[in-house]
Parts: sequence; structure tokens; C-alpha cells
Amino acid sequence: MNRILTELTVNVTELRKNPVSYFHAEQPVAVLSNNKTAGYMVSAALFEQLIDMISSQQAGRMVTAKFKPSIQRLDEILNSSETILDNLSSKDLSDFEEFEP
Repeated sequence: MNRILTELTVNVTELRKNPVSYFHAEQPVAVLSNNKTAGYMVSAALFEQLIDMISSQQAGRMVTAKFKPSIQRLDEILNSSETILDNLSSKDLSDFEEFEP
């Protein structure tokens, strides 16, 4: 089944004749190719509204990290960081200083 998620449609052939005439401020236009939805066209104003809606919905969400190393990889990271720290000079550490807030 082919879903068309808007009331306005245009086929690719007609769209090529005058593409600007199909940019409607209120709603998107489904672009059809062989009677199947190939994509949607939206006006700049509608696109900006969609981006603003998505941004506002994501603003308060926590991002879940997808860093899932194996135990072996965690051991490698731990060992390499320990080696790096052991080899640092006081000059290397001079950029870092402890402070209390």
C-alpha cells in the first residue's frame, strides 16, 4: 500500500513544468512517480516550522550513549591511560590545577 500523507499531489512530469507553483505555505505536496509517493515538497516557512517543532521536542531529552566496549576493550583503555599518566611530566600537568568551587 502506498501512503500519501497530504491532500495535495503532483506527478513528476507536471512538477517539472512549474515547480515553484507547488510550494504552498499551509501544507506539503506529495510528489508522485508512477503513482507512488517519491517525496514531499514543502514551503520554506513550513520547513522552518517543522525544524522548530523537532528542536523543541528534543530540547529536554537525555541522549543515551551507545559506547558499549567489551571488558577486554575496557581493560585496554584502562591500561593505556595508566601508562600515559605514568609517563607525564610535571610540565605536562602544569595546565591542570585543582580548585575548589
